[in-house]
Amino acid sequence: MIIAVTGTPGVGKTTVSKLLAERLGYEYVSLRDYAMEKGIGEMKGDELEVEVDELAYNFERDFKGRNVVVDGHLSHFLNADLVVVLRAHPKLIGERLKERGYSREKVGENVEAELVDVILVEALEENENVIEVDTTGKTPEEVVNEILGLIEKGVMRRVGVVDWSEVYDEVIPYLRL
Repeated sequence: MIIAVTGTPGVGKTTVSKLLAERLGYEYVSLRDYAMEKGIGEMKGDELEVEVDELAYNFERDFKGRNVVVDGHLSHFLNADLVVVLRAHPKLIGERLKERGYSREKVGENVEAELVDVILVEALEENENVIEVDTTGKTPEEVVNEILGLIEKGVMRRVGVVDWSEVYDEVIPYLRL
């Protein structure tokens, strides 16, 4: 089974993915590291730009039939059995990305993406089996337990659990206005 863990930068993908893989006994794959290892894409500044179709083709060729948790904000474009979209309060994302040294523009771009569900919408356009999980105020263990609980119950689609429309005023300072 291939489980893709995706979401806006700063939601906790890497921490949750590693823990989920460990708990399931699956292999953990960082999609960014995989792309770099395979020479897919090119560095533009500090960002790796990839051709998504090439990435998806190579990933499927290399991992089909294996038990993998793949972590990356483009992982929902892969042919996965289940896509887990992690969400977090846009203000929390803004703070985390500022701490990481992201530029004001990049912080704004990602806060805005979380605010308007960009990754969730893309995931739903590409996949049948999508589970949305709000990580706000939860430990990584609580998030993984929630994901495992849904998988154990056979839930393969759960969306609409997050609505940030009421927090717009709180995140204005992070947006690119």
